[in-house]
Amino acid sequence: MTTSLPVSVLVRPIRAEDNTAIASVIRHVSAEFGLTADKGYTVADPNLDHLYESYSQPRCAYWVVELDGVVAGGGGMAPLSGAEDDLCELQKMYFMPSLRGQGLAKRLALQAIDHARQQGFSRCYLETTASLTQAIALYERLGFQHIDGAMGNTGHVDCEVTMIKYL
Repeated sequence: MTTSLPVSVLVRPIRAEDNTAIASVIRHVSAEFGLTADKGYTVADPNLDHLYESYSQPRCAYWVVELDGVVAGGGGMAPLSGAEDDLCELQKMYFMPSLRGQGLAKRLALQAIDHARQQGFSRCYLETTASLTQAIALYERLGFQHIDGAMGNTGHVDCEVTMIKYL
């Protein structure tokens, strides 16, 4: 016998008390895909355990996704470090397996893009790695175009896929 249970999904702005939970999600998903700190991926970010503080800065935003009251994913945007004022970066899009395939990454990316427009950005940049094929396909569907080479100063030396979207 199969029983369907109601599932509650909530997308909301990050709060200070989410820092530990979202850092744990990012570490778990990074390990799942072999994205190690020694290669400059997000798990090497010195601010990983303080995302609320990082995204409380001007023109930044980060949202967490709760599944039945537990943080299970998130994503955000911020000005691209070391770049022009009109350029932001889609950042730290990580989802536990329980959230994947439900359109939540698309919803969150669109929310971040809308926020970027409201903040006066005219371009949105992202970096990822070729092994994240589903993420790349989503970004392409959202209108991101592949570009040759990195922009700004992200420190993600092994993110060989760079993309931009004109807002």
